Amino acid sequence: TNENTNGLIRQYLPKSRPFHTVTQEELAMIMDRLNHRPRKRLGWKTPHQVFMQSFSRVALRG
Repeated sequence: TNENTNGLIRQYLPKSRPFHTVTQEELAMIMDRLNHRPRKRLGWKTPHQVFMQSFSRVALRG
């Protein structure tokens, strides 16, 4: 999973690009796109959907 995520990040930030040139806005955009991208491993849900579902279950228990 980690290697796959690294590959997805590299679609936006090639290895040739120094990290100090990446802005906070770019990081936020990349994070948003990756967290809202459906994943086969998650039954075609997005990581955001899965997190929010698990978060709401935990919040209801308290």
